[in-house]
Amino acid sequence: MGKILITGGTGLVGRCFDGDEYDKIGSSDYDLLDPAQVGKALSDKNPDGVIHCAARVGGLMGNMNYKGEFFYENILMNTNVIEEARKRGIKRLIAFLSTCVFPADVEYPLNAEKIHLGPPHISNNAYAYAKRMSDVQIQAYREQYGVDYFSVIPTNIYGPGDYYNLENAHVVPTLIHKFFLAERNNTPVTIWGSGKPLREFIYSKDVASITKKLYDSYSGSEPVIISTSEEVSIMDLVDIIKGAFNFKGEVIFDRDKPDGQFRKPSDNTKLKELIPDFKFTPIEQGIKESVEWFINNYPEKTRL
Repeated sequence: MGKILITGGTGLVGRCFDGDEYDKIGSSDYDLLDPAQVGKALSDKNPDGVIHCAARVGGLMGNMNYKGEFFYENILMNTNVIEEARKRGIKRLIAFLSTCVFPADVEYPLNAEKIHLGPPHISNNAYAYAKRMSDVQIQAYREQYGVDYFSVIPTNIYGPGDYYNLENAHVVPTLIHKFFLAERNNTPVTIWGSGKPLREFIYSKDVASITKKLYDSYSGSEPVIISTSEEVSIMDLVDIIKGAFNFKGEVIFDRDKPDGQFRKPSDNTKLKELIPDFKFTPIEQGIKESVEWFINNYPEKTRL
């Protein structure tokens, strides 16, 4: 299928694309907020297709505290990449969305037909609306320009090379960082909320592998949810990470802190139809590899 440009090539998913067909760029290479820089990247690299992974991301606190920045940066990145790819005749593009694009009040399980049926959860609505607009832009471009673009919607991605900031990162890297510090300093681990909310987690290497398979074989307009469709409570996730560290200290759930959305189960029927034989990495194995990576790379490569 020719050369594929990976935006966000140094990030959680982008770094997992291995092979000579990939050309990866990161924020230090080109500023995707600037359409001229996006155009230069495409001219310099001259790809046949694009997998757009780059995003301004964060966990619950990041989404709540930096709504303006999250909206502005994500909507510019997505708009610029899709438009500049279209202008340069690139026929194949995949854009990454997130399950937060779905309405907060919607019948479960989540599927692609429900993306625009209502407002997203208030905790991450700015980021969610910016991501939703990628789907709107792609559908409009397919209709007007005939481009073969589509979106993927992964659930909660985790893995080596994540963003581990204690205040603004997603739940898995935040917990890994907390347990690492507690183990080193012999202190308790404090977890936000009750531990009862349920999430679907997927290993970053699985996301990259599935995305490449879809790039090679899927030409539909409907976004594809990338999910195991297996829910794990935050409390159980804590136990898995605790076991990976062999942590013997105290774990405290701070119920005065917000839980966020209780659950958002997804329907991966379409993915299973497209890639019926895919074997997902068990979360225990994925967490073990992620913890080992963090320990071996702290603090130099852990994006704190």
